[in-house]
Amino acid sequence: MAGERGFSIIDILMVVALIGIIATIAVPVTGSAVSGQRFNNDSQALTNLVGLAKMRASAAYTRARVRANLVARTFALERWDKTTNAWVTEGSVTPLSLGVTFGFGTVATAPPNTQTTIGFSAACRVGLTAATATIGNTACIVFNSRGLPVDGAGLPVGGHALYLTDGRAVAGTTVTATPRIRRWWTPAQLTTAAWRERQ
Repeated sequence: MAGERGFSIIDILMVVALIGIIATIAVPVTGSAVSGQRFNNDSQALTNLVGLAKMRASAAYTRARVRANLVARTFALERWDKTTNAWVTEGSVTPLSLGVTFGFGTVATAPPNTQTTIGFSAACRVGLTAATATIGNTACIVFNSRGLPVDGAGLPVGGHALYLTDGRAVAGTTVTATPRIRRWWTPAQLTTAAWRERQ
């Protein structure tokens, strides 16, 4: 019909340019939020698995541990099988998300009332005693049949910890001798950490 008007090419180009500007702003923000959520999920999954290891040790009247492979970036629940005298993986081995590694970057202080010096739990052992060989590039949080954290000799001890980082933040899962399992968070760029407990 005469007198009807459509959009001009300039109108369409302006809308396309506006959509492009909004997408340029939204994509990095969304990407950062997604990677932050993945990091948080890995931290929560690790803490949950430590709690499950504690319960599994008590329920099965044996030892159970969370074994972190620091190089392969995986963690798993293992239970000592008294029949085969060996550690058996329960469930699946969980890989960390893309961009998340085991470590604590430049953070030099441990979460309050957990460790005297920041560091990973001792390396996992092939057997139950301190005389058995350690497994390279691993860290283990081990619980005895009473649900208490123990060292390589089977003696109750606190100060266990596993740390994750994505370069922006550090998350820690700690176990004290009581045994209290806690989850922590701090920015990664701080030498003197500003640890906050997470639920």
